[in-house]
Amino acid sequence: MKIIWLGHGSFRIEIEDQVLLIDPWINGNPMMEGQDIEAALAGTTQILVTHGHFDHTQDIVEVSERTGAPVTAIYELAQHLFGLGAKEGHAFNKGGTLSFGDVQVNMVPASHSSSMAVEGRGAYMGAEIGYILRGEGHCLYMSGDTTVMADMEWIGEYYQPDIGILSAGGYYTMDMELAAYAAEKYFNFKTVIPGHYRTFPALEQSAAALAAGLPGVDVIEPQVMQAIEI
Repeated sequence: MKIIWLGHGSFRIEIEDQVLLIDPWINGNPMMEGQDIEAALAGTTQILVTHGHFDHTQDIVEVSERTGAPVTAIYELAQHLFGLGAKEGHAFNKGGTLSFGDVQVNMVPASHSSSMAVEGRGAYMGAEIGYILRGEGHCLYMSGDTTVMADMEWIGEYYQPDIGILSAGGYYTMDMELAAYAAEKYFNFKTVIPGHYRTFPALEQSAAALAAGLPGVDVIEPQVMQAIEI
């Protein structure tokens, strides 16, 4: 498995026979400036979206058109993106399970908010969510934008993920200390990768507090477009 950070909350995950993009933000993402966009998008098979905020959806239609990859999201958001021109994938909901080739995908709750600008006004886009990805003998929990929540208890107990990609920049999501608390209390991760940080001054710039709170866990600070192989 290769996990490649595209900056902010955007990730490219190469797993089994799939290349999954999660919340790809290409245009205007400060961390993608000067990066090889074509390499970031190459071979994409599926696009997964966690919620409607601009830094997660702004480029979904363009990326879908450029790659030919279908888009999957919670029902309301998916239907809106399809109406904007994104290639239709799945408009499913929390508790749902999909198979993309040899990869199994489950939609799980998050605790955040979700909207998009429609005709100059914010419009509700269904609930914010996270994903569980299973393949290559691993189970990965992609938290999406969230704070700590009680749902993490059953997610950790039921799916038993060994890899966590946690939004941990603070301000809009849990910060590094809260993410460490959640990971220690609800999960038994072997590997944790922070996301949704370093993009703007308001966000956490280091994962030191996350690593300090998780002794014995391999906390990896990602670098943009550098593959983490697991």
